[in-house]
Amino acid sequence: MVGEILDKIDSFMYYPVLIIVMGLAGAYFTITTKGVQIRLFTESLRLLMEPAEDSKTVSSLQAMLVSTASRVGTGNIIGVSTAICLGGPGACFWMWVMCIIGASSAFVESTLAQVYKRKKANGDRYGGPAYYIEEALHAPFAAALFCVFLIVTYAVGFNMLCSYNLQSTFAAYSFYNPESTPMVIGAILAVLTGYCVLGGGKRIIKLTSLVVPVMGVAYVIISLIAILLNITNIPQMFMMIFKDAFDFEAIFGGMAGSCLIYGVKRGLYSNEAGVGSAPNASASAKVSHPVKQGLVQTLSVYIDTLLLCTATALMCLSSGVERSEAVSGAPYVQAAISTVFGEAGPLFITVAMVLFAFTTLLGNLYYVDNALIFLNNKKQPSNGFMKCFHICCALVVLFGAIIPMNTAWAAADITMGLMTLLNLPVCMLLGKVATDALKDYEAQREAGKNPLFLAKNIGLNEAELDFWKE
Repeated sequence: MVGEILDKIDSFMYYPVLIIVMGLAGAYFTITTKGVQIRLFTESLRLLMEPAEDSKTVSSLQAMLVSTASRVGTGNIIGVSTAICLGGPGACFWMWVMCIIGASSAFVESTLAQVYKRKKANGDRYGGPAYYIEEALHAPFAAALFCVFLIVTYAVGFNMLCSYNLQSTFAAYSFYNPESTPMVIGAILAVLTGYCVLGGGKRIIKLTSLVVPVMGVAYVIISLIAILLNITNIPQMFMMIFKDAFDFEAIFGGMAGSCLIYGVKRGLYSNEAGVGSAPNASASAKVSHPVKQGLVQTLSVYIDTLLLCTATALMCLSSGVERSEAVSGAPYVQAAISTVFGEAGPLFITVAMVLFAFTTLLGNLYYVDNALIFLNNKKQPSNGFMKCFHICCALVVLFGAIIPMNTAWAAADITMGLMTLLNLPVCMLLGKVATDALKDYEAQREAGKNPLFLAKNIGLNEAELDFWKE
């Protein structure tokens, strides 16, 4: 009963509401920034390698890796498989489209997070959508509401789904018992998560900066090998993708279950462009100009969707394994990779899922900590409260492992949708700040300077900002 209600809410939220909001916002930002996500791609790569000013500050790379840790997760494997099996191969194309359009939204939200970030007494920086909603729009209630949506999304919706997706990969093994195995796996994951999050935000940054690159590169290499070994199927695979993507009669005949909607849903879940999560990590970076972090965050979206999601999609579609609702999720991916690597294939997927799930859980709770600070009058909650909260988060992970698949996906989609519906309209209202900052950045780069940001250069009152002052 609960699952059916969530499915209905989920369907309406994404069509027509979110698909219109996301499409309009992405198109608007792409036009106003003159395609910054494509035009300044090489500049984004250069900025990625800028070192931190000292060992105590967070660099652009580290901030990007934290946001990537949350973006790169079980959705890159299970989400893509589900989209292809339930929506069709055309979902892959619509994920690409939403990625490129959405990268402009990622640029704007992360640039705004840098402009309106704040500074702690010890010099650390923090911020995110709640802060630019409060500071720029003077809407404290809306800012608090966004924090509530974020907490419900990342501490509950996403972490339940992450836990479910991880345990589902073990269904391929003979020891799997649907009555007991999910509970055991959920308990182990809950204990590990609880142990790590009690180490604090700095520990999360260090851990993810080590695990994410290794995890992502290994997965892409294995996927590429599988694709190349099925090279004779590649022409037919791309024909399937584009034929299905432009089969508008089928799309409009069943919009809620079409490749278009599944591509939008799973693309958004995976890369989170415009959701309002990544800006929380972006604000922590110490950079000389807000645009630097905005550009770096566009790369995070590309890494997630154009690299990792595409690797999964092409590996599955080139394998020739029949797709259906019955094998949606982990079984389809494991069957696809086993055509090349035999029994070792499903084992690799399980290992990758464990790493993806673990870094996703940690990245998610890093965002939640920032939201709790905002709701607690910008002060760190007491150690006792945080310990109790993290124990509750661990219990959510345990619960997620044993709920039905449809309930897990619908809950995550709905909570994420609430964040997006609040964040994207705000970004459109404040878009001129980001575009003015971009013009200032480009003017300084053309003059051969390392861009330095001053609020007055784009018409902002320094007194209203906490960080960017002379």
